[in-house]
Amino acid sequence: MQTVLVFIELIIAVAMVIFILLQRSEGGALGIGGGSTMGGLFSPRGAGDTLTRTTAILALLFFVVCLALNLLALRGVNQGSILTAPEANSAAPKPATPGPAPIGPSVPKPQ
Repeated sequence: MQTVLVFIELIIAVAMVIFILLQRSEGGALGIGGGSTMGGLFSPRGAGDTLTRTTAILALLFFVVCLALNLLALRGVNQGSILTAPEANSAAPKPATPGPAPIGPSVPKPQ
């Protein structure tokens, strides 16, 4: 299930990048030119509204898929509070007692 959601999120991210790059710049120098008075879909204003709306929908879908992935990732995790101290009698193994110190090579002492 997570693989499918990651694949969907990747497709949404690529589509969102494409739709953001298709939008007209704020100055309007790169937009579709012309003084069209029609308010249709293919007029400069209609195309801008459609691209903006599509980008907003893709962003919403991106966040929903992110939340779904987080919920799936947290499904098997033990939900403990980070404010509580760990129990003293936990099942953690105790360290072994150290043995005798290792003896290194003998070096002759200067006389």
